[in-house]
Amino acid sequence: MDELIMAAKHARTKAYAPYSHFNVGAAVRGASGKIYTGSNIENASYGLTNCAERTAIFKAISDGERVLDTIALVADSKDPVAPCGACRQVMVEFGISTIIMANTSGKTHMVSMAELLPWGFEKTDLPGEDKNNE
Repeated sequence: MDELIMAAKHARTKAYAPYSHFNVGAAVRGASGKIYTGSNIENASYGLTNCAERTAIFKAISDGERVLDTIALVADSKDPVAPCGACRQVMVEFGISTIIMANTSGKTHMVSMAELLPWGFEKTDLPGEDKNNE
């Protein structure tokens, strides 16, 4: 847990957030044990902004990881920072089971994916996919 939080804190220093000034860092661990980091990357066209969590996840996937287990995110917020809905859905896609939310003051809160997004949309929800035959 501490290793992921420290990696997320470091990733936060690389955020590109000239509009919101809300720097977020994330670190995700792949099934291989390797840790991938990401920071939020804003854009003047706000809809094109990418969250730290998705940046870290996409880096892991682009490096060949297909199963991820735990992600940590850190921001300078009053309470531990929670992922947005889009990030939650991406976490479901890649099997992340544990989410560690933290702030720069050292407060943390750990939840399961089932707690964070109890009815996530999964590939087995698509037509032709069998929930019992994965």
